[in-house]
Amino acid sequence: MSRKKLFKMQKVDVTHLEQYNQLLRYVFQVTNNDLHKIGWEERDMVHAKSPVLEQADVLGWFYGDKLVSQVAVYPFQVRIFNRTYDMGGLTGVGTFPEYSSQGLMHKLLYQSLANMREKKQSISYLYPYSIPYYRKKGWEIISDKIVFEVNDYQLTKNKQVSGEVERVDIKSDDVKEVYERFSLQTHGAMLRGDLAWNEYWRWDSDDLTAAVYYNDDRQPDGYILYWIEDEVFHIKDMIFVNEEARSGLWNFISAHFSMISKVVGNIHTDEPLAFLLEDADIKETISPYYMARIVDLEQFIAQYPFKPNSGEREWTFTLDDPLLSWNQGTFTLRIHPNGKGEVFPTTERSSARINIQTMTTMLLGYKRPDYLHKIGRITCSPTTLDMLEDAIEQQTPYFSDYF
Repeated sequence: MSRKKLFKMQKVDVTHLEQYNQLLRYVFQVTNNDLHKIGWEERDMVHAKSPVLEQADVLGWFYGDKLVSQVAVYPFQVRIFNRTYDMGGLTGVGTFPEYSSQGLMHKLLYQSLANMREKKQSISYLYPYSIPYYRKKGWEIISDKIVFEVNDYQLTKNKQVSGEVERVDIKSDDVKEVYERFSLQTHGAMLRGDLAWNEYWRWDSDDLTAAVYYNDDRQPDGYILYWIEDEVFHIKDMIFVNEEARSGLWNFISAHFSMISKVVGNIHTDEPLAFLLEDADIKETISPYYMARIVDLEQFIAQYPFKPNSGEREWTFTLDDPLLSWNQGTFTLRIHPNGKGEVFPTTERSSARINIQTMTTMLLGYKRPDYLHKIGRITCSPTTLDMLEDAIEQQTPYFSDYF
């Protein structure tokens, strides 16, 4: 029997849990020492990954009975300009090196995307181990992470607020309530169910603490997740639904002045912290964070809210997709006066051209049409460019999750 005949693609389920874990650990180089640092044993990781195989769509290539390549897709939801989208969260991507360069992953990604399309998951997010690799498969950068450092003497002065901050259990219902309110009003954010929350907490140590800001009606309006180590106040995440909550949380951080030498944290939006501080001479490092790709353009546009206009707008263009045939060809985008869009294949000829990567980052608001046109990622007329600039909301995505 030829070697190729021994390969079989099939669903990975709980009966393959040990093999799934072994491949994951090998590819992502998770050692026993890494697990011990967060107080885990290998059996804890195996147990933790069990819900993945029960709730996610996991596909793998088997060589005989051995799992040699795999992809997992989580059934998540994200908010895109105040609309809730079903999103396929791609993770657990890996192939044992001795089975690489045989097209196994290419076929797994295609089938995973085809399954997403069938489930109406018209957008997919992932954290890239290689940005060039995933760009070649149709994903593009859609969010950034800013790491900041604030010295103790640069901390904000106490601002008068009507509420107060209290430390609570990190898995408090108040933490979840704040995040739910925040995510529903935040473009790009994950809506967290139990699976998403479990992934969010997965690699955190027991040292993590939560502090919640309560307004004068005792309603939770913000929280901070943090730990203190070697005189450094580390912020995992800070969430707030209004400016008073933000000020209250920074009052809480500043109250640690005598205990710490600096604050180090993350911001997952395009608003640098420096502008908000009296002493703006702080260190901020920006880097790409998550990538996304439109799985099915027609499905995606059917939900997408363009900005309303007095008249109907149209754009005919050729779309390129390196993987998916249904996103390839010439299409017409029609935007109705109320902002509702539709896209459909057409036999018209068009000199306008865009690929699925550029379409994704443009429609999610990470990069504007004018900039993308300037760097050669969109080919279109000046009139079309003005139309796209006017039709697409101007807001960059926020995404603080990791899976």
